[in-house]
Amino acid sequence: MLELYEKEMGEQEENEKKEESKREEIKETGTLSLSGDKGRHRIQLLTIIGEIEGHEAVSGNAKATKYEHLLPKLAEAEDNEDIEGVLILLNTLGGDVEAGLAIAEMIASLSKPTVSLVLGGSHSIGGPLAVSADYSFIVPSGTMIVHPVRTNGMFIGVYQSYKNMERTQDRITGFIASHSKISQKRLEELMLDPTELVKDVGTMLEGEDAVREGLIDEVGGISQAMQKLRDMIDERRGAE
Repeated sequence: MLELYEKEMGEQEENEKKEESKREEIKETGTLSLSGDKGRHRIQLLTIIGEIEGHEAVSGNAKATKYEHLLPKLAEAEDNEDIEGVLILLNTLGGDVEAGLAIAEMIASLSKPTVSLVLGGSHSIGGPLAVSADYSFIVPSGTMIVHPVRTNGMFIGVYQSYKNMERTQDRITGFIASHSKISQKRLEELMLDPTELVKDVGTMLEGEDAVREGLIDEVGGISQAMQKLRDMIDERRGAE
């Protein structure tokens, strides 16, 4: 009886350690391994929430996604044979362009199936992040805002500065166009629309509008996104 009791206590302690590890992983990196369907599909969950933080830390009061947390997780997902697919949940107002593009390029270069789901919004540099997955969803009330590149801090008012911003914007629009069904020309038209946003230029697209424009593949929620990823994993298994 004593041995049985000690075994049960040991198992309970081990389970508590695993749960604590999961909570810490979610808190620090916004990631979680999903295998609730009896391990049939081993999925890595990534969340991109708040502001995309680059080389400079954002305000202590702001929620942020740190790219130095996500990049190692994406590398792990690529290298780990126990991970078969990646689900990305997005609710971001944008942030650092270089960091956002780095994450987007990393997602797009994964050899494993990826699905993104826009919840709330995926604005500004969140656009490339949303379309970087193999297949993208947006909830009906979700929004995407596309606008020209902006800069903070000191700006040297010379022609070269303008050309640099123009090239950066071309990198963003080129990436989005190559990973979605919207053309670069149409995307630039939406970016420069002066009638959509108050005191600004750009366009806000709600769920169905984003799909109609070809920016996002489908309107749907978590169940549709999960099922799509499982189907893609099954298809990949069958091809191997």
